[in-house]
Amino acid sequence: MKKKEKLLKQKLDYHYKYFDYSQISPDPLEFLHRYSDYYDIEISGLLSSVFAYGNVRQINSTLNKLHAIMDGKPYEFIKNYSSKRDDKLFRKIVHRFYSSEDIVSLFNAIHKIYINYGSLKRLFLLYYFSEEEHLKNAIHFYSRNMIDIIADHKEPSRGMVFMFPDPFKGSACKRTNLFLRWMVRKDELDLGLWSEIPTEKLVIPVDTHVARICTELKLTKQKNVSWKMAEEITNNLKIYDAKDPVKYDFAICHIGMRKLKF
Repeated sequence: MKKKEKLLKQKLDYHYKYFDYSQISPDPLEFLHRYSDYYDIEISGLLSSVFAYGNVRQINSTLNKLHAIMDGKPYEFIKNYSSKRDDKLFRKIVHRFYSSEDIVSLFNAIHKIYINYGSLKRLFLLYYFSEEEHLKNAIHFYSRNMIDIIADHKEPSRGMVFMFPDPFKGSACKRTNLFLRWMVRKDELDLGLWSEIPTEKLVIPVDTHVARICTELKLTKQKNVSWKMAEEITNNLKIYDAKDPVKYDFAICHIGMRKLKF
């Protein structure tokens, strides 16, 4: 490892250790830590990632409303979800590109998934193959299936398509990669429920904050946020931790969000 790389590794490791659970707020990951039950965490994780775009206060405001509707029992609420009884609970909730109809469709879809597959992990693992370098193909097929389930044989709305982006179309898939980070990695922050997927298969969730910091650190030469940028950053972070490159994501993101110096 070159001198510059050693120096950057020291900084990356320092920030990774600094941004522990005491630094979690504000972040949608907070909602997952409200729960200890596997299914509660998984459902909260999906919702927290799907709504994780825009201003963090707006994100957390919407998530607070959704968790209040579920009365702090996501799995029980989803398992017993009744379209006839419960759709009306979301009629006044919107979130940027998502209409209340999109949100109702999402909750109906999550109910179907838990009835038919038992968990989100079982659905995702249908598309995961260990011989592949990373999760690009798995995310592509997972996203297509999620949109099909949400749309329920109708033409999907703009909001539905936005919920589950496609890496084959160039999207960085920030929110899906964020959900996968929470589910696969295990430390003070990430929950590590999906042990079947190795951490080296993860791809960093790239948003404007991560893109800016990683450009400054020369971890990417790409000009636009894209899947290509996410792959490049992840591959460069493997120089500093080959087995768990995405562990640096939370620190990088929050340094960018809080406008701190790296």
